[in-house]
Amino acid sequence: MAVPGPPATTVDPTDFRAIFEVAQQLRVDAIRCSTKAGSGHPTSSMSAADIMAVLASRHLRYDWDRPPLAGNDHLILSKGHASPLLYALYKACGAIDDEELMTYRTLGSRLEGHPTPALPWVDVATGSLGQGLPVAVGVALAAKRLDHLPFRVYALCGDSELAEGSIWEALDKAGHFGLDNLCAIFDVNRLGQRGPTEYGWDLEVYRTRVEAFGCQALVIDGHDIAQIDAAFDTARKTSDRPTVIIAKTIKGQGFSEVADHDGWHGKPLPKDMAKRAIAELGGLSNLRIEVVKPKSSGPLAKPHFRVQAELPEYTKGERVATRQAFGDALRAIGVRRDVVVLDAEVGNSTYAEEFAKEFPDRYFQMFIAEQQMIATAVGFGVRGYTPFAATFAAFLSRAYDFIRMASVSGIKLCLCGSHAGVEIGADGPSQMGLEDLAALRAVRGSTVLYPSDAVSTAKLVEAMADTDGISYIRTTRGTYPVLYANTNEFPLGGCKVLVEHGYKDQVTLIGAGVTLHNCLAAETELAGAGIFARVIDLYSVKPVDAVTIGRAARATSGRLVIVEDHHPEGGIGSAVLEALASDCPALSIRHLAVTRLPGSGSTTALLEQQGLDATSIVKAATQLVNSPI
Repeated sequence: MAVPGPPATTVDPTDFRAIFEVAQQLRVDAIRCSTKAGSGHPTSSMSAADIMAVLASRHLRYDWDRPPLAGNDHLILSKGHASPLLYALYKACGAIDDEELMTYRTLGSRLEGHPTPALPWVDVATGSLGQGLPVAVGVALAAKRLDHLPFRVYALCGDSELAEGSIWEALDKAGHFGLDNLCAIFDVNRLGQRGPTEYGWDLEVYRTRVEAFGCQALVIDGHDIAQIDAAFDTARKTSDRPTVIIAKTIKGQGFSEVADHDGWHGKPLPKDMAKRAIAELGGLSNLRIEVVKPKSSGPLAKPHFRVQAELPEYTKGERVATRQAFGDALRAIGVRRDVVVLDAEVGNSTYAEEFAKEFPDRYFQMFIAEQQMIATAVGFGVRGYTPFAATFAAFLSRAYDFIRMASVSGIKLCLCGSHAGVEIGADGPSQMGLEDLAALRAVRGSTVLYPSDAVSTAKLVEAMADTDGISYIRTTRGTYPVLYANTNEFPLGGCKVLVEHGYKDQVTLIGAGVTLHNCLAAETELAGAGIFARVIDLYSVKPVDAVTIGRAARATSGRLVIVEDHHPEGGIGSAVLEALASDCPALSIRHLAVTRLPGSGSTTALLEQQGLDATSIVKAATQLVNSPI
């Protein structure tokens, strides 16, 4: 297991025997690094080694010293568990050295168990299966429709992940958009984590499915260098449709003791077996691939120009739905060429289609495919764009894993969830987003916004475009009065105190969206009864304004009524209590939230049923004030 000592030998890309030797080296290095780490997936790496050796030696166009180059091809490892193969390839290409390779899966190493953009050659984190190919579709679509660049996108998929619906959503959209710059590779090695995959080596099943989505299917022997090379050549020459190379491979190829043997998934070879495997594979070597650099040598041009958007303006008191204001604001910030918008066939409800009226070339209809909508947005983010993706709040849950992984990838992604809460009325619970605030708050580094009027919505949409990471805005279906002047500002992490009476305040009412308007109505009724309430608009749910909330809690002797059109777990109430956890007075709280399964009905009836109307708020506040502290 010693580190290879001989100087690197550059491989002749016209010598197929030499390319086979590179593939053997990739297998050896995948075994070496995983055995040293005591974990990893060497056998899954060994099945695709020939494919990667041919791709890098003869077809990939990449400058390893300058990953941001506009003309660089993109290689996305959808089967992210095969990271030993990817890292072995990086070593063979001279991107990393052997010393770093052997730090695989150790704390502080860039070579993590599944690839992440800690490495500059990795576009997105993979490892949650079924995501790499969908993101590759987004990168390829950006190249065709936005960048107008000739680079190609390659995605290596494992056959286990072909059971994921997101793979077929990806191919559906790849075929729909005619992404001839996309080449997916199916590494069909027959064995999954716990036995055979769904279709094993029945390659005709995969061919039929691929062709049904409008893609070219090339069935090959994944260990035949000439066949692999011919398939990549055909893919490059094909126009108007993507190509899927369906490669029959053997898991653990090259080492007879594990090749096509079940029970070796995710298991490193013990040291004694690793020595035998390395010997059978031809021993240690130090072959170097000289990857051809792209013809386009300019740096990736950031499409963001600092153009000042003229946000829509509204009149105090006029009734405007925040979803309408979201669409108005999107249209306004469209003057920034980095902004792109994606829809899941509900743009006339989210009002995202307002952007399409002005900037149709940067508006992408993904139809009812929320996973692919988010994946495409991530692909656009890889290329430096600022993507906004909008659908009903309830339906974002279908793509939650993609959002989670976008955070791991460090992608900038702006999300809008409309039709939130019981406020939407008669459509019923299937359409009501009641978990979205909790879900998006749980995403690492996220920003979660819930505006209550049109002015704050427009200002927050603009702020999202300048915010790194995952940002989410929750919009409301119904129309409500504009509360703020157009000159008001809404910093992220802030809130607005809309009503206060100084030392007279006895209770604090906290709401957002529809419940803020009900808090304001309740405040008026309470004042008529001689009870003075402070009212806070918690438009920024994460980060939350702990200072202002704490000040209000102390001023009102810890009496808080928190009102949210959301389940009680993880939403506004949780955000407020977390903010007060480290520095707060003794609290006396009434938390009004959606605790009963809603049905169909009017907005008024549903808010009353759940205890979120002004009358319920008045009752809760009165009980707090009249109860001994």
